[in-house]
Amino acid sequence: MSIMEQLRDDGHITGWRNELYPIAEGFYDEPLLLMERAATSFVGAIEYGVHINGLVRSSSNSENDDQSTTKMWMARRSKTKSKYPGMLDHIVAGGQPANMGLMENVIKECMEEAGVPTDVVKRGIKSVGAISYETFVVQQPTTNDDEGDDPRMVDGVISRVVLFCYDLELPSDFVPKVVDGEVESFFLWNMEEVMECIRKDYNDPMKPNCYPVVIDYLMRSGYVSPETVGYLDVLRELRSGDCC
Repeated sequence: MSIMEQLRDDGHITGWRNELYPIAEGFYDEPLLLMERAATSFVGAIEYGVHINGLVRSSSNSENDDQSTTKMWMARRSKTKSKYPGMLDHIVAGGQPANMGLMENVIKECMEEAGVPTDVVKRGIKSVGAISYETFVVQQPTTNDDEGDDPRMVDGVISRVVLFCYDLELPSDFVPKVVDGEVESFFLWNMEEVMECIRKDYNDPMKPNCYPVVIDYLMRSGYVSPETVGYLDVLRELRSGDCC
């Protein structure tokens, strides 16, 4: 049994996926070793992933056509997920496993999570950059000990993340479908609803790492004016982690 498997069995590492992540000095370097996905944050390694904004644009040819004609597909995470059950999510998002290219992963995740055919992905996908961040993730206790003195409890870990962002323009008549059970439903929002959901007091939160990707989309698409106080601060924070 490996050390990580022992930590899993002792209750320190949860959400075990049997999915290997590469551990390397940088994204484009040869990996020094491969590690179970759920364990990477425990060693301070950067986790990489892909997030896809599923977009539907109006077919109107009017010269006055504007941002209000764009809608975004959103998802509701399955209530059985080990992390963030029942929360709002992107139509497609996933970690970047070992021995797989980014676009190969995008195509795989689109089919597995939302039933998007490969030809539709290839026709509508566009790489639009990356965001990065570091955050402290609180670990939950492994028992229901209300006193909080369970010796197996881990206070938390520093999660270091780089997410490659993609915009996927989907046909107006396409409806995503639940395939692998990662989500329980999909729904189409206009941009006003998307902007509403990032409000601090919104009562139906998204999975935390979706916020920076959605905010990045809103900013680069012009839904947030650069004259807005704090614009440059937010822009800087979207790439506040190591991008390597």
